[in-house]
Amino acid sequence: MLLVGACVIGFSPVLVRLTQTGPAAAGFWRLVFALPLIALTTVREGGLSAPSKLSLWAGLFFALDLGFWHYGVKYTSVANATVLSNMTPVVVTAFAWIFLKQRPRALFLLAVAAGIGGAWLMAVEKGGGHLVNQPLGDALSLLTALWYALYFLTMAEGRRTETTSRLMFWVSVVGAPLILVAALLLREPILPSSALGWGALVGLGLMHVTGQGSIAWAMGRLPTSTASVVVLIQPIVAAWLGWVLFAEPIGRLQALGAAVTLGGVVLAQWASRRPSPQ
Repeated sequence: MLLVGACVIGFSPVLVRLTQTGPAAAGFWRLVFALPLIALTTVREGGLSAPSKLSLWAGLFFALDLGFWHYGVKYTSVANATVLSNMTPVVVTAFAWIFLKQRPRALFLLAVAAGIGGAWLMAVEKGGGHLVNQPLGDALSLLTALWYALYFLTMAEGRRTETTSRLMFWVSVVGAPLILVAALLLREPILPSSALGWGALVGLGLMHVTGQGSIAWAMGRLPTSTASVVVLIQPIVAAWLGWVLFAEPIGRLQALGAAVTLGGVVLAQWASRRPSPQ
């Protein structure tokens, strides 16, 4: 489920490019179109209840995550925005180690290094950083990793006592107005200008339900640090979509980076498995 969710989320930067709205406005519509499906699922699973503190914090962090990342997609390449925003494992592993007492094994730290090293190779092949990337887009994408890590940690803690759909419902209810205010303050275009833009926005909503829903569900059954490494598969999906849809070539270093990242994912899964009961 975690791998499926990560692959689905890999489609989001392409859809953001097609929305014809401002970056923050695209995040607003993403949550708006996802909310009815999430609400329906929440009602079927036992109904709505008052939001918990963790769900409110998760909504704030996710609004910041969407806003910063969508602007990163605007100012830099799809692949680099996805790669840099997925530096999340560094933050998540440190937080989980310090505050949640989830001490990682040495082999798991090696897996983190492999995943991040592979993502870095992909960015280098794209000519990121000192060659063609916009510094602002790179900085915003890197800051996204911080907000996504905080969202990851609050969702993982919330899943101990709450269902996936209930958490996602309140994340959307809290996040949508916050990101709309940001779009209005930044004087973004709120409405798309064609059916293609509306279709991309609906696609973002469906992607949010299936992708983030799968990830949130899996976080209730996996260690937080493991989940944060497995979602590093997103840059691979984004790079492949860039090649298919935008004719962006995949060079040797980028292909090597994809292989190293996948190796880190597999190693993280193996290092984090629990021994079978006698």
